[in-house]
Amino acid sequence: MGRIKPQALLQQSKRKRVPSHISTTTIIFYTLILATLVLFLFATYRHWSNRARLQPESYISVSEDENTFAESKKSDLPGYAVVITSKGSIIVELYKESAPEVVDEFIDLCQKGHFKGMLFHQVIKHYVIQAGHNKRPGATEDWNLLGKKYASMRHEAFMLGTSKGKYFNKGFDLFITTAPIPDLNEKLIVFGRVIKGEDIVQEIEEVDTDEHYQPKISIGILDVALKQMV
Repeated sequence: MGRIKPQALLQQSKRKRVPSHISTTTIIFYTLILATLVLFLFATYRHWSNRARLQPESYISVSEDENTFAESKKSDLPGYAVVITSKGSIIVELYKESAPEVVDEFIDLCQKGHFKGMLFHQVIKHYVIQAGHNKRPGATEDWNLLGKKYASMRHEAFMLGTSKGKYFNKGFDLFITTAPIPDLNEKLIVFGRVIKGEDIVQEIEEVDTDEHYQPKISIGILDVALKQMV
């Protein structure tokens, strides 16, 4: 077998090589496909990312708006009442949070002048003074007897309330306690407390009364003024 010269081997090797260059058109084609895919994935990611972020914010925004509206509605209601009596003025803080329905009714009646001319028709020393349009004795006397017999739940002194029975029967008397009172939770709805004018309450409490706890002189409510702040 004849020996092949090195020059011949080099020429044969060059003839067997596959062309290594890639056309410019092919490069541009695949680059466009890759760029399109990247843009599509980026746009999809942004869409779902924004949607996931905006939905909770929208929910929170609506919830906050509702809470703000409810709070502003509460804050619009008067928080205090000035009970102007023939003995002087008694300033009461209203319990808008704990007794909202009763406070709403009280405010409505104040605006209608319901309490103008209302008399304190029952006064029990170291117990309670009651103002109302119905002068018939009964409820307060019953409470006095109950107070001597029971000593469970207590209302503090200088609390403002109304009788549950009269309130639910479309009546609205006012009671101001002058001492901690036992066992009135089933009888009295407390919707405020005296913050100024305790001396006026005590002065009314000290008037002379008959055997039915009715004052011998007329003491009444001239008007009730509503205030946002005092």
